[in-house]
Amino acid sequence: MLRIGVLSDTHLAGCTELFRLQARHAFANCQAVIHAGDLTDMDILNAFPGIDVYAVHGNMCNNRTQAALPHHRTVRFDRFTIGICHGAGSRQGIEDHLLALLPTVDCIVFGHTHRPMQTRIGAVLLVNPGSFAGTGRYGAPGTYAILTIGEHGISAAIHELPALP
Repeated sequence: MLRIGVLSDTHLAGCTELFRLQARHAFANCQAVIHAGDLTDMDILNAFPGIDVYAVHGNMCNNRTQAALPHHRTVRFDRFTIGICHGAGSRQGIEDHLLALLPTVDCIVFGHTHRPMQTRIGAVLLVNPGSFAGTGRYGAPGTYAILTIGEHGISAAIHELPALP
């Protein structure tokens, strides 16, 4: 069984110690990490030493990050292809836009809306982990997702970040 940590919308200017602790806790048993954009700064990726990280830029990323990371990409894990794109514009129709952009994938990971969700449209699993930094409306907690790939397919679970001492 393969576990992939998924986060988005960290909106941090650098890799803070709190972020490192939260990431270590959330993704302790993961073999890879996907960041679906709005890292803001590339230094965020330093929180994942020794693990493969697949990231895209988002609309709030600085120039260095936008130049270094693609707008969207696909990654193959076992027999599944995962498309990654931050997303843009209105929440209305974002799923249709992503399905048109990434038509041959088994799963699409995206961010932008800061609203965690998972759903299937046809055979495609769509996963938005929400905002890892908890920048949702009215003090919403930070959230992330874990993708699990096993003999029965690919699935996702959304989790809230726990309060750390």
